[in-house]
Amino acid sequence: MASKVIKKTNPTIVFIFGGSGDLNHRKLTPALYNLYVDGFLNDQFKVYGLGRTDYTDKKYRDHLLEGIQLFSRRKDDGKGPWKEFSEKVHYLKMDAGAGTAEEYSILDKAIQETEKEWKVEADVLYYLSVGPNLFPIIAKGISTIKSSHKEDKTRIVIEKPFGHDLQTAMDLNKLLAGLFQEDQIYRIDHYLGKETVQNILALRFANTLFEPIWNNKYIDHVQITAAETVGVEDRGGYYDTSGALRDMIQNHILQVLCMVAMEAPVSFDANEIRNKKTDVLKAIKRYTNEEVKENVVRGQYGAGWMKGSKVNAYREEKGVDPNSATETYAAVKFQIDNWRWQGVPFYVRSGKYLAEKTTLITIHFKQAPNYAFPAEAVDAWRPNRLTLTIQPENDVRLLFQAKRPGQTMSLNPVEMVFNYADAYNEPQPEAYETLLLDAMMGNSTQFMRNDQVEIAWKVVMPILDSWNSKVPVSFPNYSPGSWGPEEADALIAKDGRSWTNSPTKSSKDKL
Repeated sequence: MASKVIKKTNPTIVFIFGGSGDLNHRKLTPALYNLYVDGFLNDQFKVYGLGRTDYTDKKYRDHLLEGIQLFSRRKDDGKGPWKEFSEKVHYLKMDAGAGTAEEYSILDKAIQETEKEWKVEADVLYYLSVGPNLFPIIAKGISTIKSSHKEDKTRIVIEKPFGHDLQTAMDLNKLLAGLFQEDQIYRIDHYLGKETVQNILALRFANTLFEPIWNNKYIDHVQITAAETVGVEDRGGYYDTSGALRDMIQNHILQVLCMVAMEAPVSFDANEIRNKKTDVLKAIKRYTNEEVKENVVRGQYGAGWMKGSKVNAYREEKGVDPNSATETYAAVKFQIDNWRWQGVPFYVRSGKYLAEKTTLITIHFKQAPNYAFPAEAVDAWRPNRLTLTIQPENDVRLLFQAKRPGQTMSLNPVEMVFNYADAYNEPQPEAYETLLLDAMMGNSTQFMRNDQVEIAWKVVMPILDSWNSKVPVSFPNYSPGSWGPEEADALIAKDGRSWTNSPTKSSKDKL
């Protein structure tokens, strides 16, 4: 087996706005730590956490070590690689939201001192792990730093949500375009860093088995499910201004849909891949107000029981309006009007407090003719199906018909399963590890471009406008622990289909 080639980053300084916050504690620092242990980071590397909390470097490192012990795929008692890594971690107290040149001069000074120490010009990554209201203020502040105008050396990573609607997304894009080059801006969607999502392109374009049948001649329909078994937890105030359509479908699910539906790229150049994704978004049918009623379902969970515990209705959650019309569940039947996908519906759904925590893509192929087989042979006949599970497992399953052992021609469906954990001994990197490394390397393939963001908003805006024009009278309309409102089952059932839930974890039907 060929040895794995590890490419190291250039000398890099990372500034994390919101450095004392939850995302950094749970995801960002654990990701950087694992990249360090795996040998991807240059020896000349520093990370600065930025925030208003009072921390010394030591107290800040102790705080982050707790995150490593709780959330990292690698644990560390403080005596392992963390000891060396932590020496590269520092804390700067600053009020980034003030936006003053004086505050941002702190960062300029840190860059100059570090470059003097290293005797080399550094790449600088600014990560905005803050509320979206601070994006414009911080972006303007960063632009006052002299080194930020070096296009090939400076990158700014922006977390979602990128805009609250089409207009605010366009406004933010316009502001950023006036401060930075598009090549410097990395709009992050952590779903695109997940191994199984990235495997979609390999599965489709590296195998002649799949690509020739990846079209409306052979595929009946596609389903994408992103289900959670938790409610809004302590995010009620934020979530009540967002909802399932904005929070999940407009970004995560549409990006996954693009990878399933895109045309074959001529290269893996970042803009070539993003062009193909953008073409898919442009081809998605925009619904009229009447068509929204026929093709979209919204839901909100009521009070009930989840895993043996009593849970509140959404309208009883902290920070939520008691009369809220915000959806905690959404299901949409998308239609892609192009040659490849004409007539193939893409059913997507996402919600809180659903029966299982799972994210999966299922490709349902058309029914094969069974006239050559005796009636008793086809009792359990099912169309072929390809399932890509993103979480909790990372696997790919192909469902097909096989003859049962015996003297009669009796068929039943079986699965061939490729599971990452079974196939590879090496640990799977977390999504943020992949995306942070890409950002530091200057690889924008898995990050959204400005036009992608705006077109994705154009896809969902007719739905949001329709919902805003009419208050739902049925809320709450589904119970915790269910698969959502009955109307979602009816949405797909009227087309003669049904939702596919998580594949069985049993191994007895594997080949």
